[in-house]
Amino acid sequence: MCLSPTVQPPMKNRIHRVTHLAPGESGVITEVSLDEGADPRLGEEGVRRLKELGFVPGKKVHVIRRGFPSGDPLAVRVGSATCALRRIEAAAIKITRG
Repeated sequence: MCLSPTVQPPMKNRIHRVTHLAPGESGVITEVSLDEGADPRLGEEGVRRLKELGFVPGKKVHVIRRGFPSGDPLAVRVGSATCALRRIEAAAIKITRG
C-alpha cells in the first residue's frame, strides 16, 4: 500500500507574520490588525501608528536585521522607510512571502 504525501500550499501564498521572516527575507503586507496572534498590549492605537508609518496592505516589507540576542527589535524596510519594530508590533503585520 502506497501513501501519498500531504500536499501543502506553497510557502509563498501562505499568510505569515513579519516575525516569521529571517533577515534578508521579504513579503507583501496583506493586513495590519489585532487578532488572536497579535499581542493585545499593542492596542488599536499601535495598529493605527503602524499604518501611519506605511505598513499598509500591498506594500512590500523587508527584514534587514534582528536584535541580538533575543531577536527584538526587528529592523525592517517598508517603501523607502527603515523602522525598528518590537515583536508585538511586528506580530500585527500579516504578510505573504515573496
